[in-house]
Amino acid sequence: MLTLLAYALIATFMALIMTKRLSVLTALVLVPVVFALVAGFGESIGPMMLDGVRAIAPTGVMLMFAILYFSLMIDAGLFDPVVARVVRLVGGDPVRITVGTAVLALLVSLDGDGSTTYLITTAALLPLYRRLGMSRLMLAGIVMLAGGVMNILPWGGPTARAAAALKVDVAELFVPMIPAMVFGSAWVIFVAWVFGRRERRRLGVLGADALRDLHASALNRQEYEREQGVRRPRLLWFNLLLTVALMTCLMLGVLPLSILFMIAAALALVVNYPRIDDQKERIAANAGNVLAVVAVIFAAGVFTGILSGTRMIEAMAQSVVDIVPPALGPYLAVITAVLSVPFTFFISNDAFYYGVVPILSQAASAYGITAAELGRASLVGQPVHLLSPLVPSTYLLVGLCGVELGDHQRFTLKWALVTSLVLLAVGLATAVIPWSH
Repeated sequence: MLTLLAYALIATFMALIMTKRLSVLTALVLVPVVFALVAGFGESIGPMMLDGVRAIAPTGVMLMFAILYFSLMIDAGLFDPVVARVVRLVGGDPVRITVGTAVLALLVSLDGDGSTTYLITTAALLPLYRRLGMSRLMLAGIVMLAGGVMNILPWGGPTARAAAALKVDVAELFVPMIPAMVFGSAWVIFVAWVFGRRERRRLGVLGADALRDLHASALNRQEYEREQGVRRPRLLWFNLLLTVALMTCLMLGVLPLSILFMIAAALALVVNYPRIDDQKERIAANAGNVLAVVAVIFAAGVFTGILSGTRMIEAMAQSVVDIVPPALGPYLAVITAVLSVPFTFFISNDAFYYGVVPILSQAASAYGITAAELGRASLVGQPVHLLSPLVPSTYLLVGLCGVELGDHQRFTLKWALVTSLVLLAVGLATAVIPWSH
């Protein structure tokens, strides 16, 4: 019964947000609460929800100040020279812009942190997409596909989790998957090219002067003057050095991420807008973006807290093992790769790699499939995983791009699925993921 309720909860949640019957925020809270009550967990539902919120609180605080910081950098005009130079290089050609988006996202993703990738890439390119009138769904999709491929890096999270759960060396999982990552990256660039071709047919190619005119005409006179009034071109070098120092500290782990962004946001406010009234105005102007993301993050904590507290995640994991017949045992590596797509979407990476993968590995060992082979197969679903409503950084991306999560999922899902298939196909072709034993 618990297993059926778990699957029904997931199906109901996805149906409600993708059909826009409920917003993501309300669905994340109300749907698990209703199912927990139906399952008879009424007395313990409060502690479950609090546990989930506590677990996600550091991420929520980090994202709140990270959004505020990069919003201030955009307001101050830190990325204006980047946009201007990109405009000169690409000449307003959507194909070059989308391909450049993919390359930049792949390079920034080398740090293994999705939130940082989203912040830097969207902060640099979103003004250009807006100025040209290009689809922000395409921007979000390209950036997320790049992050999904690069998430296999050992410091990205899933590979380290799989290695720890299966008790194998990280290098045994990652190094053989490098060819798959290379082909996956090439596929992402190809998808970006396809997107760019679509936008070129819709918008044409504009020159730098036409782009500036387009941007000016898109704003009324009052809005244009207000935008220019918050720019701080004289502080460009300070803002650049502050951002470089912040990124360096993030990579070195000098302080927790939330603390680093709090300090950086405070410094950015004080230096760029020393007057208290200006600081209040900037905070108020960006409060909508901050609240839209952070509120959903804490709601996601409620969702995961109830799923974990009611043991619905464990029930789903066991159900997967139970439905695999012995005749399919020799194909468990491929089965694991296929299962990693829906399971890393519907449950967290922790639940999948620490709860499901060890069980599958134990069953696969009877057929000669090594733990390392099964671990590589379990990484295939990461491009789809980043579309999950349980991934905090996903809300950061859609919030920054100004798109709805349901629209983003519908637009990007098919491309993410094909990206996972590319990783699997190359893994099978190079024999690092066995077809059968």
